[in-house]
Amino acid sequence: MKVTEAASPFLPLCQRLFPTKLAGLSVALLKATALELAILAGHLLLYPSGITQERRTGRPLPPPDVTATLPTESKPPVVLLHGFIDNRSVFVLLRRNLAQHGRQHIESLNYSPLTCDIRTAAELLGRHIEEICERTGHDRVDIVGHSLGGLIARYYVQCLGGDTHVRTLVTLGTPHSGTRVAPLMNAHPIVRQMRPGSPVIEELTGPAPGCRTQFVSFWSDLDHLMDPLETACVEHPDLLAQNVRVSGVGHLALPVHPAVATGIRQALDIEMSGARAVARSSGLTVA
Repeated sequence: MKVTEAASPFLPLCQRLFPTKLAGLSVALLKATALELAILAGHLLLYPSGITQERRTGRPLPPPDVTATLPTESKPPVVLLHGFIDNRSVFVLLRRNLAQHGRQHIESLNYSPLTCDIRTAAELLGRHIEEICERTGHDRVDIVGHSLGGLIARYYVQCLGGDTHVRTLVTLGTPHSGTRVAPLMNAHPIVRQMRPGSPVIEELTGPAPGCRTQFVSFWSDLDHLMDPLETACVEHPDLLAQNVRVSGVGHLALPVHPAVATGIRQALDIEMSGARAVARSSGLTVA
């Protein structure tokens, strides 16, 4: 799938200053950086609205626009889990998109910015999901986790038996193998847990026989927080996983861009099958 936009005004300049391949990369990087800055500014405005936990309800909320909603059977609740030093406000657009396309029960979980342990956050997530299942009558849920949120959800699924309650886990820019970016932030314990070779990352490389959750990982070739970039892919012989490469957007844009939202909806609606030892790959281009 491909989203096209107007040509960048920087294109002629880049073509004069750089060789063709470098010019293309530079234009893509400039556009992605501009988008990241715009998203960051908007998110800072919305951030206060997402500080508190959202209200819980036993009944699914009606879609905001009934005429735009596709008729569908009852689908599992969707749990949205934000990233490091963030809150549920990052999912405002994605939540609306999912609701307009038939997901009637969507909830976000805020974990404290003072959280210092992925394992503790995963236990909290587990209690939250069990409460959702009891309240809604569904046996399983789907999870969309951005960045650290995806790692917390994976730990719950893989190490705490969460695969009994999680049907599909979609991760967006999640450092599944650990990221080396921003070494100066190592003072924070949870940042150290996101480093390659940390005890948490090593636990996730361990055997996970019979895991029932299907994984879909969206990773971007312009993600400035993933080092190396491929760390955002799920590579595990026991997991049923699909890795989706996103071209043209950065880390902050992954839970916001409409083309990525379309990919997320497709990932939630498609049941994957096949040998667990084989991970599938596909691509999403935002030009």
